[in-house]
Amino acid sequence: MPLVDPPHWTDGELEQERRRAIELFRNERLTEPVERYLQAFDDYAASVDRLMRESQDLQALRDVAQSVLTDEDLLEAFRYVAGPPVSADDLMELAETSLTASRLRDDVAAVERVIATVLAMLDSRRFTWVAEGRTPSDDERSAAAMASASLMASQRVRTNRANEAKTDQEEAVRSHLSGSGLTEVETREVSTPADAPRRGEFCAECSVAGRKADVVVGLHDGRVMPIECKVSNSSTNSVKRLNNDAAAKAAEWIRAFGHQGIVPTAVLSGVFKTHNLVQAQDSGLTIFWAHDLEPLTNFVSATH
Repeated sequence: MPLVDPPHWTDGELEQERRRAIELFRNERLTEPVERYLQAFDDYAASVDRLMRESQDLQALRDVAQSVLTDEDLLEAFRYVAGPPVSADDLMELAETSLTASRLRDDVAAVERVIATVLAMLDSRRFTWVAEGRTPSDDERSAAAMASASLMASQRVRTNRANEAKTDQEEAVRSHLSGSGLTEVETREVSTPADAPRRGEFCAECSVAGRKADVVVGLHDGRVMPIECKVSNSSTNSVKRLNNDAAAKAAEWIRAFGHQGIVPTAVLSGVFKTHNLVQAQDSGLTIFWAHDLEPLTNFVSATH
């Protein structure tokens, strides 16, 4: 019995669904509660204020370095005095140390490297008085604290937004698969087709031929369908998410399993360009949309 081909959308169909995804993205952003940002701002404003007070407006940082760096909230606030702020991963590499409280409590040299690294990148526009070796005015201190809290709150909202969108998308895919009669099983590493979920089963995030997939389905005809869930907030970002990541993985999976053994798939939401969608599809990636998962479950059912 011949294998059922996955959907291959026309340019017009991709354009229609792309516009629908963008409309939903805009509506979601425009109705997002501003309270999320305001709460994050208030949380971080308290951390920044505490950092400023305990370090005497950053001028006595070395005197309180250990207590600052072993306090999770103060360490995060401290990373944001750099301009631009330095991520935890970057700071660990630059200072050649982990940032765990246990390490920083026991390693004085590591504490000094962390302090020196961040101060070397100090934002001299926000913290002019530190570079000039003087006491800040009340206005300078207030402006620096508000700017720092705003930076931190904006980053938290962006990070939470991205994480929540991807989590929601993955949960929707798994829910639809379960609702169509498939059984969710334990995750596993998939190096060969024999390692994949059996026919009519699926599992959550796992490695497929050395590359991560968000969901892996064992189709009824024996093929493996790794699914990548991709959320893009801009057409520029979509190239990275879709073409440089999902489509690149599709090419590797096809090389590893063969065209007859695997159906690399992406479920998309957000902002994408039509020509990027066409390129990804032509490279062997099957495309579905998070706002309409019925075609996905219809294809899975058709592989019986």
